[in-house]
Amino acid sequence: MPEEGHRFTCALITGASSGLGWEYATQLAPITNHLVLVARRGDKLQELQELLHTKHPNLEILCVGADLSDSAQREWVFTQLAEKNITPSLLVNNAGLGDYGEFTSSNWDKIEAMIEVNMTALTHLSHHFITGMITQGGGHILNVSSLASLLPIPDFAVYAATKAYVTSFGEALRTELREHNISVTTVCPGPVKTGFGDIASRSEEKRFESDFYKELDVPAEQVVRESIHALLNNRARIYPSWKVALLAAGISILPIVAIRSFNSLRFRKSTTLESTDE
Repeated sequence: MPEEGHRFTCALITGASSGLGWEYATQLAPITNHLVLVARRGDKLQELQELLHTKHPNLEILCVGADLSDSAQREWVFTQLAEKNITPSLLVNNAGLGDYGEFTSSNWDKIEAMIEVNMTALTHLSHHFITGMITQGGGHILNVSSLASLLPIPDFAVYAATKAYVTSFGEALRTELREHNISVTTVCPGPVKTGFGDIASRSEEKRFESDFYKELDVPAEQVVRESIHALLNNRARIYPSWKVALLAAGISILPIVAIRSFNSLRFRKSTTLESTDE
């Protein structure tokens, strides 16, 4: 469990209907006065709300069903919170989409939605809520990126590129917001067993999990626990589990020539890197 000495006035979690988002809601519930849960699947949000209320009957929960790939629906989220005079003191940008397969055979609608959710929505929500955090005297932003953000990955080309944006954006934003007492932490998980891989894989592709990725697998509850701990300790970036952290350190010192040679092996099977299900 995260540290109970700290309480958040209000935490907004995107992609809360499953995967890491569901786990963030579960672990933040004991140390938060008000939860705002955002995801496409309103029925799953209601299910989560009922479950949380059985354990935390005094917790205020607002469920907002919205597709964050749609700018109009993002604006609708903002309107819902403004009407209720809610300003998050913690923003968890967790919602994310993936797509596995060659770029040339990808479905453009799926690629566009992935870019909108992984990059645009995360940026839009951050831009909107930062003003309120400044007015309140501070706040926290937790951006869920990926180990994939550290290197280009064939067959995950767009996904890895969007996560590279998230990691870079978080580092820059952290410096800008320091004077406003707003912390920004970027979490870069490796493989996490959720439904992300099933959604990312195309119907004609066969998925498998290699022994290498199984060795790196980290439970969702551990990813969330370590990232909340990092947030509360004002850390800039976290790679949950020592194995993932060690791999990240190794990747960071590899020359691009070595990365290109590794990529030339072209592992033509799908693997689950991590989940930020929406």
